[in-house]
Amino acid sequence: MTIAVAVSGGTDSLYALLTLKEQGHDIFALHAHFLAPCKEREDAIDAMCAALDIPFHAVDLHEEFERCVVAPFMDEYAHGRTPNPCALCNASMKFGALLREAEKLGADQIATGHYAVLEDHPAYGRTLSRGLDVKKDQSYFLSLVPKHQLEKALFPLGKMKKEDIKADLAARGIAPAYPSESQEICFVPNDDYRAFLINRGAKLGTGGNMELADGTVVGKHNGLWQHTEGQRKGLGIAWKEPLYVIRKDLEKNILIVGPKAELLSTGCIVSNMNFLVAKELWGKELLVRTRYRQQPIPVSISEQGSMLVITYQEPQSPPASGQVCCVYDEDLTVLGGGIIESSM
Repeated sequence: MTIAVAVSGGTDSLYALLTLKEQGHDIFALHAHFLAPCKEREDAIDAMCAALDIPFHAVDLHEEFERCVVAPFMDEYAHGRTPNPCALCNASMKFGALLREAEKLGADQIATGHYAVLEDHPAYGRTLSRGLDVKKDQSYFLSLVPKHQLEKALFPLGKMKKEDIKADLAARGIAPAYPSESQEICFVPNDDYRAFLINRGAKLGTGGNMELADGTVVGKHNGLWQHTEGQRKGLGIAWKEPLYVIRKDLEKNILIVGPKAELLSTGCIVSNMNFLVAKELWGKELLVRTRYRQQPIPVSISEQGSMLVITYQEPQSPPASGQVCCVYDEDLTVLGGGIIESSM
């Protein structure tokens, strides 16, 4: 088996590379230019791999990344939703386009520095579950990756902790080419999505009313794309009590706001499910995460045509439409992931 190890130049991919090399696998390093190619970065990663005596390849995928990740990101905001480009990138690029290029170079599998666990389950087959390092766990972002692509993936760091990895590298005197942590959205400078969308000329919605649930106008918004469900700060409303974004009325271009008592959601509707475990094998004890930093919460799930209806056992802050809903079993095996259409 030949393994391509996706390398960004950072700590995690470097350690994945070292781990597989020391285990005696036939490997090569593969760097993807998802943004416009940077020769300086490529040369630095190449030098790092040369020092470890590991073959290195680079592929330019920035046009495909623009089409498959950046363009949908802009389109979702134009429609008043809050997308999750990292989850889309994993599905379409890292385990899609990059896997394709790895196979062209002779790889049978692709390894990355993701903190998640891939194992063989007696009933489910190949499964994805939460990483040992709960603070770094990336199973949520991987839940949209199709099962057949995950079957060709390896996550050497799944049962490790980031702090131990950094300590081990320091003790061995091995430094990554780019030791700083990557920003949340790699293609958005300074994590300022508003400036990015405006500078890229995205077709964004115009302003409209902010209203209470009874129709009382309490202010104006400058575009639904600038707000997300549950938001409190930045509304610019002087009111007798703090107001939050309850939901967006896309048809009427109205931002519905209200006090905290009206904020809680009883569930959400999820579309475009990527089933990693067949639905008929799901047990009764189910949990979901509707945002990355959220701990898995217990739910009941029913079907509504091609959609899933997620009902929380206890009311929660409303999830944002366009975000990912990741479904787990009681052992924190990922059963699937989909896109949140609306809150209930």
